[in-house]
Amino acid sequence: MPAGAINTASHPKTLWPGLHALWGQIFNEHPVEYTELYEVETSDKAYEEDVQITGFGLAPVKSEGAAMSYDSEVQGPVSRYNHIAYALGYIVTYEEQKDNLYEVVSQRRIKANAFSINQTVEITAALPYNRAFNASYTYADGVNLIATNHPFTTGGTFSNRLSPDADLSEAALEDIAVQIMGFTSDRGLFVNVMPRSLIVPRQEWYNAHRILKSVLQSGTANNDINALKATNAFPDGIKLNHYLTAAHAWYVRTNVMNGMQFFWRDKPEFTQDNDYDTKNLKASTYMRFSCGNTDPRGIAGSNGP
Repeated sequence: MPAGAINTASHPKTLWPGLHALWGQIFNEHPVEYTELYEVETSDKAYEEDVQITGFGLAPVKSEGAAMSYDSEVQGPVSRYNHIAYALGYIVTYEEQKDNLYEVVSQRRIKANAFSINQTVEITAALPYNRAFNASYTYADGVNLIATNHPFTTGGTFSNRLSPDADLSEAALEDIAVQIMGFTSDRGLFVNVMPRSLIVPRQEWYNAHRILKSVLQSGTANNDINALKATNAFPDGIKLNHYLTAAHAWYVRTNVMNGMQFFWRDKPEFTQDNDYDTKNLKASTYMRFSCGNTDPRGIAGSNGP
């Protein structure tokens, strides 16, 4: 796209009266959606680190008169969230500011800048989900976000991916819910992990509602109850995200702490000033944030068929 100062030649029609409308610069925005993908926190450091410490194993039998057994803790993977800076601005010449007949033009520039900043946040936040099944994008445990072979620090593996992958359906959601409820700690102890929300792209929005919100089983002539609805299997409901790129991949967030995490280091800040020598107006927005995953038990899903 062209860069450089916006001058009187950039849109000459705004220098003459009789203009009916300006269009294409701003549009209606979707509501904020990235907050449904993560636990959103703030940071006051250059980066944040999460370090895994395993708990203890099961207690063995102690024979009469024998010494008790002792266990130890083990450090596991270290997840680092490096906050990345994003910035976008524009320059308007002094002459364009003076000669432009329509104040709405300058007001729309601010809105257009904010629109681009908001889209940057949403698209960047969706990237870990869009790359969740891609083995080229790995996390602290050396595996991609949603996989069948997440390693335990103490040995062995676990899966947060439906296997085989399946389209969104009642059976698939029941299977992933059962899989999530069977998650254990790295020492093999059962932990209280439950599904919280179902995250879908726009292509699965209506299908998800038919599956989860019907009173009886969806798509059948059976008179059985919809067990997913009856048990409130996804208490936080269905979350639509317009920035997911795979049409039939779907994701389940769980109640695990330190799962999907988003850190604001610097929230978007809009500033403007005039250059002393040229008198040109400079305006920009700056922000810094990071997002990703620490504990893969915080997310599960399927890549579709």
